[in-house]
Amino acid sequence: MTQEIEIEYKNLLTKDEYERLLYNLSFPEHSQAQTNYYFETTDFALKNSGCALRIREKNDEYRLTLKEPHKDGLLETHDSLTEKEARDWMQGNIIAKTNTTTQLKKMGVSPESLDYYGSLTTQRHELEDKEIIIVLDYSTFNGRADYELEVEAITQEIGIQAFESLLKEHHIQKRDTPNKIERFFQTV
Repeated sequence: MTQEIEIEYKNLLTKDEYERLLYNLSFPEHSQAQTNYYFETTDFALKNSGCALRIREKNDEYRLTLKEPHKDGLLETHDSLTEKEARDWMQGNIIAKTNTTTQLKKMGVSPESLDYYGSLTTQRHELEDKEIIIVLDYSTFNGRADYELEVEAITQEIGIQAFESLLKEHHIQKRDTPNKIERFFQTV
């Protein structure tokens, strides 16, 4: 099964903080676009279980990802989709995929009960530095926009140390930061 543990630390940024980090760190000049398409049941069964389901379109590839709570971060389960399958999902023609369907059924959620709620588009800058990846995101969704710093790491210890160091070094206030799908659903 295609699964991985995601360990990341996030902080919402002001536009000025975002631009300062973009200028002061060695990010590539150009960002990479990606769009997340979000799915949920009408009774929010995924959210109520601390889970999220999305299709990510990036570089003309489509990947279905179910995120579930895990003691070390988030357990991500993936399936590849064709463009047609992704479009079918968004039109309500859900095609069950092996890995994510297995996990959904463990939660008592059938793929047929899922509805498409909308999308969030991100311009992403990524910088790999030893055991971490530093990410700057500018996201737009439902008439809103926000800026975010993410630090992805191979361990919690490395991640939190790098994250807190970045905030301190660049004089950025630590903020409670819901993940993108939570911020998206706050606007639906």
